[in-house]
Amino acid sequence: MTSISIKTVLTVAMLAGFSTTAFAQAGPTPWELKSDMGYAYGKDGKTLSYKMGTNNAGLLLKGAKKVPRGTLFFIGQNGQLYMRSGPYLEGDGKFMFGSN
Repeated sequence: MTSISIKTVLTVAMLAGFSTTAFAQAGPTPWELKSDMGYAYGKDGKTLSYKMGTNNAGLLLKGAKKVPRGTLFFIGQNGQLYMRSGPYLEGDGKFMFGSN
């Protein structure tokens, strides 16, 4: 767990939001990330969650990077996880890449 970055943790949490079509159709839904949980996107492409403690918190944060605000995570048609730092909302607040 110590080698998993905060960026990875948040990435996996994002994947949970894309796991059902109901989320995509219902519009934006806030994540409910828990401070005592770790979320991972494994080397095999699977998503995992871990119950975390505080005994190795320093090691977890060492080398971790904050995810910038305004970052979008998504799965491409090839099944690969991507992130985009840049605009993803229209001027009226609608998702730029939504269905027509």
